[in-house]
Amino acid sequence: MKPFFYKRRFFFIPLGVIACLAVISFVVMQLWNNLLPDILHVTTITYWQAVGIFILCKILFGFGKGGPKGGGGAPWMRGRMAERFKNMSPEDRDKFRAQWEDRMCGWKGHGHGRFSRDWDDFKTTTNEEKKAE
Repeated sequence: MKPFFYKRRFFFIPLGVIACLAVISFVVMQLWNNLLPDILHVTTITYWQAVGIFILCKILFGFGKGGPKGGGGAPWMRGRMAERFKNMSPEDRDKFRAQWEDRMCGWKGHGHGRFSRDWDDFKTTTNEEKKAE
């Protein structure tokens, strides 16, 4: 099975891209024709107009890298932040990360942040305990 796929992979990749484009264009057409005529009083579109709208949106808004490895946001912002991080000292980086994690309230499973503190953080100490420390 492995040699068959590797020999013909250049045949399957374009077919997969064409199939995805066809499905996405059909979804765009259906959404447009079922939502926008009632909301904005525009006319319905054909399949090929939906293909054109989809391609135009991809050209205008970018193709994106997707996923956590590619990173989100605009490319010029990623480069700008990478440049800033490169020029920061290790102490400044740690301070920035701590502030960002506090701002995001421990989002993405970090388990620490403004609203996810342990009960021990709120424990009151008596004067005797303070003297013992």
